[in-house]
Amino acid sequence: MTAHSTKASMQERTVAVFGAAGHTGRFVVAELLRRGIVPIAVVRNPAKPAAFAERGVEVRGASIENPTSLDRAFEGAAAVINCAGPFLDTADAVASAALRAGIHYLDVTAEQPSAQAVYETFDKPARDAGVLIVPAMGFYGGFADLLVTAAMGDWDSADEIRIGIALDSWHPTQGTRITGEKNTARRMIVADGQLAPVPQPAAELDWDFPEPFARQAVVELPFSEIVVIARHTRSSELRTYLNRAALRDVRDATTPPPEPADEAGRSAQVFLVEALVRNGGHVRRVAAQGRDIYAFSAPLICEAVQRILDGRARGSGAQAPAAIFDARDFLDALAPQHLSFVVSGDEHRTASTLSNL
Repeated sequence: MTAHSTKASMQERTVAVFGAAGHTGRFVVAELLRRGIVPIAVVRNPAKPAAFAERGVEVRGASIENPTSLDRAFEGAAAVINCAGPFLDTADAVASAALRAGIHYLDVTAEQPSAQAVYETFDKPARDAGVLIVPAMGFYGGFADLLVTAAMGDWDSADEIRIGIALDSWHPTQGTRITGEKNTARRMIVADGQLAPVPQPAAELDWDFPEPFARQAVVELPFSEIVVIARHTRSSELRTYLNRAALRDVRDATTPPPEPADEAGRSAQVFLVEALVRNGGHVRRVAAQGRDIYAFSAPLICEAVQRILDGRARGSGAQAPAAIFDARDFLDALAPQHLSFVVSGDEHRTASTLSNL
């Protein structure tokens, strides 16, 4: 192999991580290393994260205020993963730099306005460049999209889709708190086949989750999965609910940030996400359980970028995960190390029974 071909091969397996020094960014760098993908840690202050240098990870400085610094930081990469929120502040600049470099862009935003803006702004330029732009490829967003698509199976549309999220606790990072303060726009759902604001006051009901959660009081609280799923899935109704216990935690200013509970740095937090899809009187569901929503976003987005680099993704442009990947195969790849999930076949339920859960 020549020196030129060796360099080209390395570039094909090199991924820049913008916001690498942040809580999720550190998990992403570690997961790329585990998969044999070469990370470039892109941070605001390259003098600070000594831990990356100790692991042989190249560190580059860049900021969204300086487009030239982003161009330099992404040089030699085949893709960039944006882990730096609020994404309303960073996504446009980082995705624009990715397009200038002719490389793929992915992020982990839970912010509906950011995901929607990325779809609207970058779809045609990305198609023209032959690259993929994949916003919201994290726990909130892409994960639910994959679950819903796996549950739908051979259905090409649905009368109703409901997503229930149960967390045994939610210790938010500082970035989560800043993002919450930044995003003040009315959250959106799908009603009558169209994106529409969440009715106020938000709906509350009881959801019978599988164990270990069982029955939980939940509140209607959509995240970026709504615009992601609506990007490629036809449904008359699409709504998301979060258990009230987790909502109390994240709204409490005294709740501390997550604490490491194992050698990988994951917290002890347990999550369970259930997607229910109804067509007439037939209901299909998938329930998935894992640990630490922040840490889990790393194998999720790294699986996505690995499939893109390996040529196992469909098309180009700004896309939802389940539009470019086989949803069931993708979830299978995460199990059992990062995820356990069960897909249930058709059940007979009335619409009113589903609405009441």
